[in-house]
Amino acid sequence: MTQQQTPAAEVPAQTRTTPPAAPTGPKKKRKGRWKTVLTFVIVVVVLAAVAGLLWYFVFRNDTSTGEVMTDFVSVGSIQSMVEGSGTTKAKDSATITPGSGTILELYVKEGDQVTAGQQLYRMDDTAARDAVTEAQKSVDNCQKELQAVYDKINELSIKAPHAGNLREVADLKVGDTVNEGDTIATIVNDTKLKLSLYYSYAYENDIQVGQTAQISIPAIMTPLTGTVEEINKVRFVSQEGAVHFEVVFVLDNPGTLTEGMDASATLTAADGTPIYPYQNGKLSYYETTVLTAKASGPVESVNLLNYADVKQGQLLVKLGEKDTGEEIATKENALQAAQEKLKTANEELGKFNAVAPIDGTVLSCSLVAGEEVSSGQGITIADTSVMTIEIQVDERNVQYIKPGMMVNIDQYGTPYMGIVESVSLTATGENGVATFPAVVKVDNPDGSLMSGMYVSYSFVASQSDNCLTVPVQAVKYVSFANVQLPDTLDADPAAGMPEDGMMEDGMMEDGMMEDGMVEDDMAGSAVAVPESYTGGAHLSPLMSVSVAVPMPDTGMDMGGSAGMEGESTGAIVWVRSEEPPVNAILEPDPSWEQPEGFWAVPVTVGLADTSRVEITRGLSEGQEVFVGYQNPDQMYY
Repeated sequence: MTQQQTPAAEVPAQTRTTPPAAPTGPKKKRKGRWKTVLTFVIVVVVLAAVAGLLWYFVFRNDTSTGEVMTDFVSVGSIQSMVEGSGTTKAKDSATITPGSGTILELYVKEGDQVTAGQQLYRMDDTAARDAVTEAQKSVDNCQKELQAVYDKINELSIKAPHAGNLREVADLKVGDTVNEGDTIATIVNDTKLKLSLYYSYAYENDIQVGQTAQISIPAIMTPLTGTVEEINKVRFVSQEGAVHFEVVFVLDNPGTLTEGMDASATLTAADGTPIYPYQNGKLSYYETTVLTAKASGPVESVNLLNYADVKQGQLLVKLGEKDTGEEIATKENALQAAQEKLKTANEELGKFNAVAPIDGTVLSCSLVAGEEVSSGQGITIADTSVMTIEIQVDERNVQYIKPGMMVNIDQYGTPYMGIVESVSLTATGENGVATFPAVVKVDNPDGSLMSGMYVSYSFVASQSDNCLTVPVQAVKYVSFANVQLPDTLDADPAAGMPEDGMMEDGMMEDGMMEDGMVEDDMAGSAVAVPESYTGGAHLSPLMSVSVAVPMPDTGMDMGGSAGMEGESTGAIVWVRSEEPPVNAILEPDPSWEQPEGFWAVPVTVGLADTSRVEITRGLSEGQEVFVGYQNPDQMYY
């Protein structure tokens, strides 16, 4: 049995009352030394632990990179899409604001459908109409005053008003002054002659306009043919008491007749009876005009000769023009001001009895029949059958969007199809990025889209079909300054890889490709691609990997692309192969960290999305490529 110890409480009283021996000096000194040693040991242990952690997490050279992850060069399609958001508004809208006054009648309310020209309300417009009338009078007067100035200028050129022969011409020469109202010449039209005769009313029904007559002129003893030009039913009473009417004949002048010659005309009635005039008459010129100056000025040119034949519009006298520029400018300014007042008056008048300017829906109406119009009240009409969305496309992507392009519109899950209506050529800058506004038109026949709605949009920026692709992590951008590039850069020309950098389907070397690929101006800079991407092939989630971020094609051959600070840069893909591919770099730069079992192959990249990148040169379908290392310490999501 184990011997039990007696508890302290059971010790005899005399034993507990015995005072303990006092400690000696050397014993106290030994206890303090042990405390110091213990503290030192604890500090050393802590420092060792910290050093171990630092070595493990910071300074340890872990040669375990994790499991190699690969993928394969495959044929597929890559599509990049520009995405964004905007708000809707009606393609056509108008706001009508009444003038001051009371709404006598209101014909519409919110939600009503209206057609262009439909009256919306009625107000008392008496004062507005008076204002329009006065403004129109002012415009008319200004126009007349301006025209009078131009007429004065035109009158400086004195021209023959009709063809004829000059008579009684003024004695003018260059430098003489002509005053307004001075007689210049008389122009007679003697190519034709007139003859006025009187016939008895007994023959009233036997004479008509256009009837042919035989003209007898005693001076030439040769009958001529004339025509009845005019019949005047006057009352000429002869000395014998007979009443006669006037008949005016016209005849061509053979060139030997003149005004004042005696002549007579004989007509024939329907029954063949000759009709004679009461008495002979005298020939007169067919037309006579006394030409007078309608403006004043010095004579600059003159073409006046008595008995000279002239044509209609022929210049006879040219007078010098005075400086009328200032006068014309004053009149034109006055006319413009009057026209502006008339326009304003008409606009004000329209506010009193407004009509709908467009077909559409009344979105708002703050007017009340029988009440005075307050500031800000009015009617808003919008044609919501077609909506527009203004989108902002940044400078990197404006080349992809063209009028007529289809745009996908989504309004909280409801899809619509839009069409690019216009793209502005003027950019606006903000935060170092230039954007170009574009307008997208969306048909909205059912009215499900309303003004001010928030929508998202997307459109295809560029697309490559039947192209070789690899994961974006497989492409690494490096410097070629210290390596020897292979002579043959195409992996398998017979398998459809074009030689000499010329791509199929319109793709070209030097980084420039159709359908949206652009050349980058600096290797190593961010690739110029649309704002965001969707579509394309996607990898399944892997463990955490070390990847190379894909950069844009520099547009140069692998052996000589210009990079930053003059270095030669380009893209490579690590290809798994027992033997080096024909276009492999046999001695890669050590800084590239070549994975075991892989060869560095120079490539030319094309279009890229968020997961895969197009390889336009350097690889062939089916090749296994390095993607990264799987890190077992972290999960990749």
